[in-house]
Amino acid sequence: MKRLGLLRHAKSDWDDIAKRDFDRGLNDRGRRGAKLIGEHIRDYGLKWDSIRASTAARVRQTLEGAALAPEPHFSDELYLADSPTIFAIAAAEDDAVTNLLVAAHNPGLHEMVFRLVDSESEDAKFDALADKFPTATYAVFELSIEKWEDIGPGCGRLIHFARPRDLDPELGPIGGR
Repeated sequence: MKRLGLLRHAKSDWDDIAKRDFDRGLNDRGRRGAKLIGEHIRDYGLKWDSIRASTAARVRQTLEGAALAPEPHFSDELYLADSPTIFAIAAAEDDAVTNLLVAAHNPGLHEMVFRLVDSESEDAKFDALADKFPTATYAVFELSIEKWEDIGPGCGRLIHFARPRDLDPELGPIGGR
């Protein structure tokens, strides 16, 4: 069995509209969310053997704020990656790795939720995460595979997820949803 974690970058800063999307960092709320979700990830107790991450500034800053181990391996391929690209990156992982965390962006991460979980494994957790994969959300899937090359649609079961608003109501959505 393998485990795949998905971590979406925290809330990005839109103050400088001239800044390229790739170069946008985090706003104050995002920095608070990154730190809080990092604490939650460590408290959850699952040790990540490998972290694969987008090279975008907001992902780098999320991981810095979260202070996770081990050191991430950054990949340009994960910048705005779709689910087939995320599957391919996971499939290329060394089989000595049991627990892989991918830090990246939507819509690819949200697509992964739908692609990994088969209909028989859908439950209340899945329904909540299927509705929306907000910034700084952390999700963990158990995969019914022995080798990363076997990762594919329907091989996973969502076992845990947390959003910043679950940990601190002040980090919930502004104006509702």
